[in-house]
Amino acid sequence: MRAQPPPPAPWADAGLVSGEAVELDVRAARLGSRVLALLIDLVAQLAVALLLSAALSVLVLSLPGDIMDAALAGGMQLVLLVLVLVGYPVLMERFAGGRTLGKLAVGLRVVRADGGPVGVGQSLTRALVGVAVEWPGLVLPLLSWAASVTVMLSDPRGRRLGDLVAGTLVVHTRGAGGWRPAPPPVPPLLGWAGTLDLTRVDDGLALAVRQYLGRVHQLARPDRVRLGRELWAEVAAVTSPPPPWSAPEPAYLAAVLAERGRRAAYRLGRSRAVTATLWPELMPAPATAPAPAVLRPAAPSRAVPHQPDPVRGQPTSVDARR
Repeated sequence: MRAQPPPPAPWADAGLVSGEAVELDVRAARLGSRVLALLIDLVAQLAVALLLSAALSVLVLSLPGDIMDAALAGGMQLVLLVLVLVGYPVLMERFAGGRTLGKLAVGLRVVRADGGPVGVGQSLTRALVGVAVEWPGLVLPLLSWAASVTVMLSDPRGRRLGDLVAGTLVVHTRGAGGWRPAPPPVPPLLGWAGTLDLTRVDDGLALAVRQYLGRVHQLARPDRVRLGRELWAEVAAVTSPPPPWSAPEPAYLAAVLAERGRRAAYRLGRSRAVTATLWPELMPAPATAPAPAVLRPAAPSRAVPHQPDPVRGQPTSVDARR
């Protein structure tokens, strides 16, 4: 299947291929996202170092004075440094599926060069190479930093020295492109779609149609036409009656998918209505907007009973007498 020419910033640039020889839509992590993840990891490592330092201080104070000496203190500090710089990334990638706290926040993951999960040996190799020549760079810091940045910028998949040595790759786990909605059905086909028998259209076939309609703009002719005809042949074999007139296959598929979604929404609405009738306590209370403030009208003037005027003998109001 041939696709149209890719945009200037292609999505599937990691070069990962599944066991079925299908290229995966995975984007390789570049310098910007990886530096952001590194900064978050540095904050996490600093917090871990502070906690371990506090625990080490308590341990040192609890030891007898004749046991604690400069050599033991230096050894404990070295173990603390190794745990923070090497143990943190290795343990996090081992138990978090190739991700550290920084990679979790940014949406990155370390995988093997073939797309498989990263192993402990590979994580350890990445961490040791990183500590030695990348960050903090114990061997020629400034020169190793410049070499690391140069390698990442020149590598097609943005790998650093540790990735090249360990045979790993850092990829994005979140999609960068927006999900395009399925094209709307053609109005003349809506009446025909309402008469269809869709009982044999299973979820797998409907999902294949949805994915085709969502990515039809990425396919080039004649593969776009061929795939549409194949999908419509599968749908037409399990639906009836046939369409009344000739139209492109994507129009038929869009009408069938829209009608299937409309019926599913109708069934869901009826089910919720029955549930609300039988078990109203299971349904969430509808959010009601606060009632607007109503200005109360002024109190109407009360009619004052008329009393007879003692002089003229005519009824007059109390207010008039006052």
